Formats: sequence, C-alpha cells, structure tokens
Amino acid sequence: MMNTQTYIKSFITNDWKSGIAVFLVALPLCLGIALASGAPLMAGLMAGIVGGLLVSLLSGSELSVSGPAAGLTIIVAQAISSLGSFNGFLVAVILAGIIQIILGLLKLGKIGGFFPSSVIRGMLVAIGVVIILKQIPHALGDDLDFIGEFEFDQSDGKNTFSEILASIAEFKMGAIIISLAGLVLLFAWTALGKTVKLLNALPASLFVVLMGVLLNILFGLYFPSLYLGDSKDHMVNLPIFSDIGAIAASIVTPDWSFISNPKIWQIAFTLAIVASLESLLSLEATDSLDPLKRISSPDRELLAQGIGNVTSGLIGGLPITSVIVRSSTNIYAGGKSRMSGFMHGLLLLVAILLLPLYLNKIPLACLASILLYTGYKLAHPDQFKKIIKEGWKQYVPFFVTIIVVVSVDLLWGIFVGTAVGLVFVIITNYSAVFTVFINGNEVLIKFQKDVTFLHKMAIQEALRKIPEGSEVYIDISKVHFIDHDVNELINDFLSTAKARGIDADLKKK
Repeated sequence: MMNTQTYIKSFITNDWKSGIAVFLVALPLCLGIALASGAPLMAGLMAGIVGGLLVSLLSGSELSVSGPAAGLTIIVAQAISSLGSFNGFLVAVILAGIIQIILGLLKLGKIGGFFPSSVIRGMLVAIGVVIILKQIPHALGDDLDFIGEFEFDQSDGKNTFSEILASIAEFKMGAIIISLAGLVLLFAWTALGKTVKLLNALPASLFVVLMGVLLNILFGLYFPSLYLGDSKDHMVNLPIFSDIGAIAASIVTPDWSFISNPKIWQIAFTLAIVASLESLLSLEATDSLDPLKRISSPDRELLAQGIGNVTSGLIGGLPITSVIVRSSTNIYAGGKSRMSGFMHGLLLLVAILLLPLYLNKIPLACLASILLYTGYKLAHPDQFKKIIKEGWKQYVPFFVTIIVVVSVDLLWGIFVGTAVGLVFVIITNYSAVFTVFINGNEVLIKFQKDVTFLHKMAIQEALRKIPEGSEVYIDISKVHFIDHDVNELINDFLSTAKARGIDADLKKK
C-alpha cells in the first residue's frame, strides 16, 4: 500500500480526473439499479457513497471501485418482494456483510484465483460486448430501461437484441447527435493526447457531459424537434430535496424485528456468496487490466466488502460489490490509486447535497457514449486476436464465457466458462503427463509431471502396445507423486515383462 504523500501526488496528477469519469458512470447506475431492484432511489446512492468513501479506502485493490451491482438486482428484487419490507431486507444486507467479514478473516478470498485466466479474460470482453449492446438503445434515445441493465432477458419482455431493433425503429435524432459527438470527442481526445500533453491533464468524460448538456440546450432554443426535454425519461433523474433535513428524513433504517425470520438468513447467505464471488472475480479482472500489474489481496477485499455492506445496510443502502464496469472505467480514464474511487464517492455525496438540479440536465445519451467507449476498450479486437493465437484450449473457454455472459448473465457465464476451462485442464493433464519415444526396438516412456488415476487408462494402453523383444526404459525421476493404481500398474508390467519377451528397467530419483 502506498504512503499518504504518494496518494496525494497520485490524486493531483491522475485520480481526480478518473474519479469524475467513474462518478458520471456510477450516478445513473446507482439510480437505475435501485429502480430495477424495487428499492428507494436513495438506497442506490447510499450504496454508491459507501462504496466510494469507505470500501475504496479499505479495499485490497488500488483500482477496484465498489457500489450497487446490476448482477444482484434480481436477487434483491425477489428478496424485497418475498419479505414485503425494504427495512427488513436491510437486516439481510448487514448479516451478509458480517458473513463476508468472517470469510475474509478465514482467508477464503483466494477462491477467486481458481478461475482460469481464459475465463476472466472472456468475462472482461463479454462485459464490454454487453455494455455496447445495452448502451446502443440509450445512444438512440430509448431510455425506458435503466442504464445499468445487463441481463439478456429484460423485465419488459424484450431481450438485448429485440430492444436494439425497437430502438432503431423509434430513434431520436437529438440523442444520436449527442452520443455520436461524445464518441468522436473521446476517440479524438485519446488520439490527440499522444501529441498534445495538456489534454491528458483534463478529464475527457467531463467535457463529453458538458458538450451533451450544451447541445441539448441549443436543441431546445433552435431545433425543438431534436430537444430531449428536461424529463426524467431521457435525463439523469436525481431525487431533489429541499434541505439536508429532508435528505436525512429519506434515509431508511433496518427493521430488526425481521432477524428472527428464517428467510432473512437464507437471503443473507445468498447475498454474501453471490456478492463475494462477483467481487473476487471483479478483483481478478481489475488486476489483469492494471497497467502496473499489481496483485491485490482477495482476503482484504472480502473484509472491505463486508464492512461496506454492514455500513450500507445500516444507512439504508443496497448491497455492495466490486463492479468491473466502474473499475474498468476508472482504469481507462487513467486512475492510478484508490483515491479515484474515493473521489467518485465524494462526488456522489456532493451531488445529493448540492447539485441535483444541475445534474438532472445531463442527457443519458452522453453518458451512453462514455460507456460505449469503455465497452470498446474492454472488447477491443486485439483481445480476440491474442487469445486465438494462444490455441484452442484457451480460446474455447474464452468464447464460451462470452456467449453465456451475453445471452444469459455474468455469473452463469463465469460458471459455464470455468466448467469448460476445467475440462480442458483435465484433457491437458491427461495427455501431457508422459511421452513415449521409440527408436527401433528401444522404447523410452518419460513422465513429465505427477500422475493421477485419470492417466491410468492412457498408461495402460501405452504399455499394452509395447511389442515383444523391446527394450523398455521407464523414467519417473521427475515425478513427485504417482497414484497408487498407476504405481501398481507399472510394477505389474515390470514383473511380467520378461514373460512377454520384454527387457524393462525403471529409473527413479
């Protein structure tokens, strides 16, 4: 972990800019996820603030950004519905946080390291593809679904592709102009930043938003047919409070009478397991994107997420996870330390207290362009070329993960991709454990690594095919472990070799 002086320097040079970019992406996500979960809008914002101000400082990662996660919306919505009380649901959030803290103290965070790298890379590319597909409707002016929706089958009966087709049929030219202008600015900013160093010192995403607001104002003044209006349908929709007292009155607190309800404990364990897995996978993915290739502590991440969920539940917030969309936005915006995540949380707090009227003038179309740019970075064509060059044992789990994430959801994609990846691990271990070299009547069977029962049939077949009159040399000097069944098989071969007219010898360590 860096010292205070290094954090201050990192904040001044880079992290304030990336913090703004993450804030602009996180703001509509917090509101949309709360709306989709059937929770108060403030619950999403509270979770985002806790994720930024608290979890960012405690996290095991310098670049991971936490907040309410789209992947939990279905679980949360069903839990609130079954309990009939959001206040009661908050008790489950707190208990889930305590379970995560226990998991972290037991050092169980390392489970994230068991997922194959091809699956993690597939997850990143898949999220990029999903972001692009889901943001196309918003870029076209179709804002009926919340901006953070990621499931293939939507609550309105449509799916990802039918939503795009419907959006194309009813596009709004004003939204298209704003989103295209934002994309042009982002790509041009990146290209020009290589020569005009001043641009690297300024937050491109902020200028995209300012341009989007200005264009919509100009549309209202001079081109009414293009104007997106000031309605919540096409704009950021922060709740507006008259004073700080009204904000305090809107905060919901947990109803502890629900703690005796068996459903609460079932929901808490479900939230703890799913949120922990999503956080650990996001942590792995964030590390793979980190330009400095730092290795984060998964156990510390679980502790941070647990403390965050306890805090979020106490002040009326949704459950929190590390979120790859925010984290990747942070990285691609130039974030270098946890100060960018903290900055985004601070801006969310300021937004509620001081800026709702101004922020509600931001068209969702310009935020869609920021997410489209992030999606392109995640799903860059170079990622496909690189994985294909590594061979089919890498790219098959990679593509399976992408297909399932895009067509179902994130967690299903991870589990199916991992299952396929494990099959390839077994195939690799099965086929590569020993090699047979034949030179005339001389046969060398050389074992390269440890031997399990999975290899018994292959070894048995290789020994069976050795012809009469051969001189066989079995080399197990590099092997640390041989399964009992395999060891017995080799000993049986050695003891019966002479009877088959075979001269056999064994080399041990």
